[in-house]
Amino acid sequence: MVAGKYPWYVRPALEGHRHRRQQRRSRGGALAAGLAALAAATALAACGGGSRDANETAGTYRLKVVKAEFPPKQRLGETTLLRLGVRNTGEQALPSLTVSITGGDKQSRRSSLPFGYRDPASGIAQPDRPVWALAQGYPKVAGSDEAGGAETAELKTFAFGPLKPGETTEAVWKLSAVKAGKYELFYQVGAGLSPEVKAKTVNGARPGGSFSVQISTVPPEVEVKDNGEVVTIPSQNHRGPDKAE
Repeated sequence: MVAGKYPWYVRPALEGHRHRRQQRRSRGGALAAGLAALAAATALAACGGGSRDANETAGTYRLKVVKAEFPPKQRLGETTLLRLGVRNTGEQALPSLTVSITGGDKQSRRSSLPFGYRDPASGIAQPDRPVWALAQGYPKVAGSDEAGGAETAELKTFAFGPLKPGETTEAVWKLSAVKAGKYELFYQVGAGLSPEVKAKTVNGARPGGSFSVQISTVPPEVEVKDNGEVVTIPSQNHRGPDKAE
């Protein structure tokens, strides 16, 4: 994808998306709605030739989502952070903490982008379009200067490496809203990429949740700092997710 063709992309994020799409074919498939869709996406990723880790120990691992933040009211062009904190509440180290993300509507589930949708118009060379543009170098582990979410064979799944018992990893995505509308964003947390590796909460449910977000066409408020830098004033409403486990 070329920046000149799609000027609504934030350039750093576009370069990351363009590189990935030059290396992989789009994998938008019809999935079931809600968290069931994410469960299927995670399973598909595990079956991919480059995604399975032969060293992952089969079993069920206990996880808990301890933080889930994404502003429910955003503005076109505004940059915000999506934060997910996950704790290993079991007695075994996780092979690899994974997070799968997809939109809740049909066109979002069909897209290969975690924060995008599939344009239903016919004859489009590249039908996958962003709702949010992901900044280059993200996701990251909170407090780290390096990218912390390794890409997998499934573009909607990110791997953050092993997690020891009792430890917590907070993953951060830096996103810029590029399409106005009302959206449901689902996330599913896993313990590895192998289908023999399962993740459950203490109640036996699959750890995950969702965010409901309204992106308005009202431009973001900005201010000019003393050094001449123009920065966005964050929205005031930064309520957490509708649900999380």
